[in-house]
Amino acid sequence: MAETKTILIVDDDIELSDGLRIMLERHGYRALQARDGQQAKSLIYQHRPDLVILDMMMPRMGGYPVLEHFRDKEDAPPIIMITANEGSRHKAYAEYLGVVDYIRKPFAMERLLESVERGLSGETGAEAKDKDEE
Repeated sequence: MAETKTILIVDDDIELSDGLRIMLERHGYRALQARDGQQAKSLIYQHRPDLVILDMMMPRMGGYPVLEHFRDKEDAPPIIMITANEGSRHKAYAEYLGVVDYIRKPFAMERLLESVERGLSGETGAEAKDKDEE
């Protein structure tokens, strides 16, 4: 029997975070939640999730400081960044910091699930077609 994968959802939007948690749990994943980057860093060290879904803009600490912190760590989990930001420079910086995918809100849950599956398999968004720009 395969081990249940743990995914950390980091977003200050409670409704979105809860919706993602429910969707991921229905697909057989264990989901943890954090409301900001500081809490995310702590939970990453405590629980060692298999993948992180990280919002860019949050109070206290946003997504970029989390990416910067884990960038050079060998045991860092794959990270998918989600954001309502339209800027291509933000996407380029997130990719430079090593995200496996960058998804613009609003997004279809199927799009996120595909990204989760790719991230858990070791494939990056750069290797897959960027569907949110089609």
